[in-house]
Amino acid sequence: MVSLEQVEATIRAKLPDAQVSVQDLTGGGDHLQATVISTAFEGKPRVKQHQMVYGALKEALDSEAIHALALKTYTPETWKAAGQAL
Repeated sequence: MVSLEQVEATIRAKLPDAQVSVQDLTGGGDHLQATVISTAFEGKPRVKQHQMVYGALKEALDSEAIHALALKTYTPETWKAAGQAL
């Protein structure tokens, strides 16, 4: 199992400008949801954005420390347009 803080830090290591929020969906620590906002996503389709985050978390996913990961990815502009709060 990895902590939510470790997941956030791992994503930020690959996407240094990212704002990241991670929630545990089940209380077991291995079914997570992450919201990631980064300029690195600009001009990329959602699939590519998600691949970038999955790539950052490859080791935790491969070891099944993270069993399931729901992703919400945004550029700063799409986040602002959605009127969301992190």
